[in-house]
Amino acid sequence: MKNRKETKWYLLCSTAGKQARQLLFPLRCPVCDRIVQPYGEKICAECVPKFKLITPPWCMCCGKKLLEEGDYCGSCKGKKRSYIRGRALYEYESAAASLYRFKYGKRQEYADFYGEEMWKWLGGFIRGAAPDALVPIPLHKKRIRRRGYNQAALLARALGRCAGLPVYENLLKRVKNTAPLKSQNPKERQNNLKKAFHICQNDVKLSTIIIIDDIYTTGSTVEEAARVLKEHGVEKVYFLTLAGGAGI
Repeated sequence: MKNRKETKWYLLCSTAGKQARQLLFPLRCPVCDRIVQPYGEKICAECVPKFKLITPPWCMCCGKKLLEEGDYCGSCKGKKRSYIRGRALYEYESAAASLYRFKYGKRQEYADFYGEEMWKWLGGFIRGAAPDALVPIPLHKKRIRRRGYNQAALLARALGRCAGLPVYENLLKRVKNTAPLKSQNPKERQNNLKKAFHICQNDVKLSTIIIIDDIYTTGSTVEEAARVLKEHGVEKVYFLTLAGGAGI
């Protein structure tokens, strides 16, 4: 256990280290990708309004922005889901370029800003769900080797730090290297993802979890992950994503 002097010295060194890293490797704005102004922030002041939060009405199941009044989008109405409900933070169109750089352009530093924003705006949802842990959607090992990191895991770690929640990155394993989903229709996505995930032994007996991913479109990925988790003893599954499309 550190005494008070040791703790103070550790905090000073930690702060100095962060400042030195920012001087050597200045943060890039998640919107414009230029060096953040003013110094010390994680997003340029003039770029803040360019991310569009999903505002009501949204689907009470998947959280998609509804284009007309109602409780559920067309995809969720009358459907039984393996998860209880979920939310997305941003409208996809406003965050698409940023997400592309985060996912494929090595902009891992965006994760801290994203995590803080998710906690700021979706903290009430998280507290209401009362999860035991956050579980990011895994990437197949071939994609990890090619990309170098899993963007969902980075997002989960950043959010976990803000929320004070543990992150279980190895609870789910992606055993099927699925074809890219963006060009597939919902039925093709569903078939593509069958048996894509395997659960590692749930030694800690998690009861309630929140799945974390970067984008929610048709929901096929989240649904398959939630189904596998529930089959292996998780009682309640929710999800959060950084961005989501619109639903009628």
